[in-house]
Amino acid sequence: MHIGQRLARPRQPWRSRHALVAIPLVLIVAITLADLHSPESVHLGPLLVVAPALTVSFGGWLLTGLIGALAVGAQVGLAVLHGSLNAPNHIAQLIALTILSAFSTLVCFLRDRRAAELAQVRSVSEAAQRALLRPLPDHLGDLHIACSYLAAEKEACIGGDLYAVARTGDRTRVIVGDVRGKGLAAIGEAATLLGSFQEAAHHHATLPALAEALDRSVCRYLTEFPEADGEVQEHFITALLLEIPEHGPVARVVHCGHPPPFLIRQGQVVSVSSPRPAPPLGMSGLRPGAYDTHAFSFRPGDTLLLYTDGVVEARDSSRAFYPLEERITQWAGCGPRTLVQHVEQDLLAHTDGALGDDAALLAIRRTTGAHTGLHLTRRVQGTV
Repeated sequence: MHIGQRLARPRQPWRSRHALVAIPLVLIVAITLADLHSPESVHLGPLLVVAPALTVSFGGWLLTGLIGALAVGAQVGLAVLHGSLNAPNHIAQLIALTILSAFSTLVCFLRDRRAAELAQVRSVSEAAQRALLRPLPDHLGDLHIACSYLAAEKEACIGGDLYAVARTGDRTRVIVGDVRGKGLAAIGEAATLLGSFQEAAHHHATLPALAEALDRSVCRYLTEFPEADGEVQEHFITALLLEIPEHGPVARVVHCGHPPPFLIRQGQVVSVSSPRPAPPLGMSGLRPGAYDTHAFSFRPGDTLLLYTDGVVEARDSSRAFYPLEERITQWAGCGPRTLVQHVEQDLLAHTDGALGDDAALLAIRRTTGAHTGLHLTRRVQGTV
């Protein structure tokens, strides 16, 4: 699920909007009648200004202009009925009401135009997100997949977190990454890495070779497109590369400075950490062979939860980090989609909807398979 999300201005249902229109109309009629039945020394006509001012809160500029015109018309009618259309008091009231109605209409027009521009920008942003983070299939071979993306940047749907899946031969390769920084400034580096992964995943036999190719692509991008401040050396991408063969209850992972995934098996949660994690992608000077593959058991019924540091580093009002491992234990029996939805909702509740960094989640469950030769070993220093 992508968070394109959630920031759109709520629209009134058709019936509710029409019910609200009745309020300024009733006010115009009520104020007019009250003024006609009041003593000559009491002037209620100035209260007609309430009608267009109230319409601004829910109506468009056309409706606001119409209500304003009706209010001005009612004020003119009152002046005629009182026989004092040329009186300075009524003329001043008419001028003031006309100016305020016109101003209210202008405010509505500018607001509606800004809302239309924002909707167009959001539409382009969502299209860019679909192009950058392609929707993942629910099923790929014997894998059931679910994902979620939450952008920290307001009015944005995308940022510096990324994920992708590539099916090559009899295996599935997955990448989850996090560009240093957040929001729109990180999109270029994320796009470079995703494009490189989609191509290189089909041309390298091993995960270490794939990691080296991705590192070269990121380094090349950072060299060709440096930041204005010249601080290229401070830019990098943490990533986790995962390979799941179709045959055999095993999976392989390469850690490039990225948080380790969680393996959920029979209601228990285990962190899958590599004994020799590598530096993030884009850190130049790595020697060949710096990336090590860590193999672990991944059997039918097991679920892997991959995530970015925006999840585990999210803080609540007391500055406490989000306890991801503790929380997912209570949802260990859920399917990938339900698990991701639970974590997403709980994370937003933990932060009161104000994420400090982009956050991505990817859950993968192996659904079928005949081999069960490997077993989950006892957790030792965070590995399985």
